[in-house]
Amino acid sequence: MDIASILGLVICFILMIFGIVYGKEFSVIIRFLDAPSALITFGGSFMCILASNTLQSFVAGLKSITLIFKTSTMNVPEIIQKIIDLSNVARKEGLLSLEEAAGDIDDEFLKKGILLIVDGTDPELVRAIMETELVSVEDRHKEKIGFWENLGAMGPAWGMIGTLIGLVNMLQDMNDPSSIGPSMAVALITTLYGSILANWICAPVATKLKSKNAEEMMMKEIEIEGLLSIQAGENPRVIEEKLKSFLAPKDRQTPNEEGGGEADG
Repeated sequence: MDIASILGLVICFILMIFGIVYGKEFSVIIRFLDAPSALITFGGSFMCILASNTLQSFVAGLKSITLIFKTSTMNVPEIIQKIIDLSNVARKEGLLSLEEAAGDIDDEFLKKGILLIVDGTDPELVRAIMETELVSVEDRHKEKIGFWENLGAMGPAWGMIGTLIGLVNMLQDMNDPSSIGPSMAVALITTLYGSILANWICAPVATKLKSKNAEEMMMKEIEIEGLLSIQAGENPRVIEEKLKSFLAPKDRQTPNEEGGGEADG
């Protein structure tokens, strides 16, 4: 589980509740619960997004929230080391020997590239096939990100609609003092609900999905460059330095080098 996502969302909620009840009885929280406001803001926002998508893509967008709670299994330094190991095998035993090595690889994208190389596919065609798949993956990711960005934009908009409804009702019934409070509550709480939907849920989810997408795209770009370098017969050391250029300086030590450093110590 991604602890950062869980902690961030939970602590944000706790801080909101603390701000509401601070210096008051906890029962004051009831003032912030309003069914019409929730129906207008949350119902309107989600139904507009449903109208903008197919039912299948709407459900898939909702399910994508679970991705922010999953810990990333991508380890870029390990992938680089794996590519270096493959380049050593190819240098010593030839490209055809990579077919056997591919059987031990769980990464389907990397395995696909290796098999294309083993089949003697032209390097430019290998790059085109791999980059086409990369673009397709990124497009699917962007669809999920766009779902949460659009939902986040709908929240404040429907909150404002609820505010206007509440104000109209309040102004229409000014001669009935007992109706002013409930109408004003709808007017203000819908705005609050819209802001909560946009900033507590949608913005963090979209941002986390963008981060995960960027990480995966970088890893796949590394794999493409590594495989093409192996196919071109480049020196493993040159391949290593080329692939490490994708990483920040502090992350450029491969697992083997880390182990070597400990041994030397």
